[in-house]
Amino acid sequence: MARILKGATAQETHSAILDLIRSSGTVTRVDLAERSGLTGASISRVVKQLLADGLIIETGLGDPTGGKRATLLQFNPRARHAVGISIDTPSTTYVITDMGGRVIEQVSSRGIGRDAPATAVKRITAELEDLIVKADVEPSSLIGVGVALAGRQGGGGLRLLRTDPEKYAWEPFAVRDTLMETIDHPIVVENDSTCAAIGEFWAGRIPSANDFATVYMAAGFGLGLVTNGDVYRGSSSNVGEIGHMVLDVNGPECWCGGIGCLESLAAPAAVVKRAEQDASLVTALGLRGRRTSIRSDFAKIARLAAAGHPRCTELIEESATYLAKALLSITNLLDLDQVILAGPGFSEAGDIYVRITTTEINRLSFVRAMHPTRVEQSKLGPSAAALGAASLVLHSQLTPHQKSGR
Repeated sequence: MARILKGATAQETHSAILDLIRSSGTVTRVDLAERSGLTGASISRVVKQLLADGLIIETGLGDPTGGKRATLLQFNPRARHAVGISIDTPSTTYVITDMGGRVIEQVSSRGIGRDAPATAVKRITAELEDLIVKADVEPSSLIGVGVALAGRQGGGGLRLLRTDPEKYAWEPFAVRDTLMETIDHPIVVENDSTCAAIGEFWAGRIPSANDFATVYMAAGFGLGLVTNGDVYRGSSSNVGEIGHMVLDVNGPECWCGGIGCLESLAAPAAVVKRAEQDASLVTALGLRGRRTSIRSDFAKIARLAAAGHPRCTELIEESATYLAKALLSITNLLDLDQVILAGPGFSEAGDIYVRITTTEINRLSFVRAMHPTRVEQSKLGPSAAALGAASLVLHSQLTPHQKSGR
């Protein structure tokens, strides 16, 4: 039975139909009527307006069915463009995408490192302007800038909470408000895990009816939950702090002040710390043992684990097992049938994390007798957060009928 997609306003109905076209790839008017539960006349009115706005195009004819062949509809990818920026300690990634989420231009530069917020934002603004010129997109088609960063929502806009507990320079800093002073486009700011989740939804053409979670690993872990066609944000937009789920009440102290958090047991810093207890491994891998080298040291360990190195494999499998335990609880709580692993932390040994989490969840989840839970690695690559930030702009501007959180 079709799910009725008629909204409370004409704009909401148009947004719902546009989202249905997005997830379908190509679709006919008859298909839209069947899938939405709306009448053919209603669909014709909505499609006529979307065509007039340039958001969709007619693209050939459907399969013959004995009568007149139906016209196929699809997104007009060149109608709108969006910018996505992923701000991280080791690197800053910029992308410009078309309306379908395809990357038009991409560039990476150095990360924020120890830069003061004002210094970093000045550089980000200049690099963004250069990228827009390089991409050569029609200025009127650029509908906004999305920013992904490791942080939590606070009063007055999103504030970046750095994973280094000794560095709080960004904590009281309203990133969005400061960027708005220098960037002449609408700006949307979200944490990287939320951006990664909406990137999977938008660029991956996942239907609004499909609920799923995305786990993002960079310095730590975050979880983005998409339900009913939008990310679930919670009461203060701080949902998804899976990294601070307590897995061991007698475990190590976490930088957040908790004990035995997933992050303190399985994040890159925890894996590198365990590796450093093996002097021969430190020498063989050239581990530098500095706070600033944790991400690169972890990548070395993960790369060798993927190649079958016994000790490195053991370290990554231990990290994956902790993550699997956390995801098992999340799956039992939310009845998930799909989990996507995204972010640079899964780039080198993602297959190991997929294998162990899949096995653990489908062996022990409460709903395993009813349905399996698919765990897969993101196809968006290490730039998932930046691409997701651009997708967040497209999603919020083009399908504003979807609302959640506060």
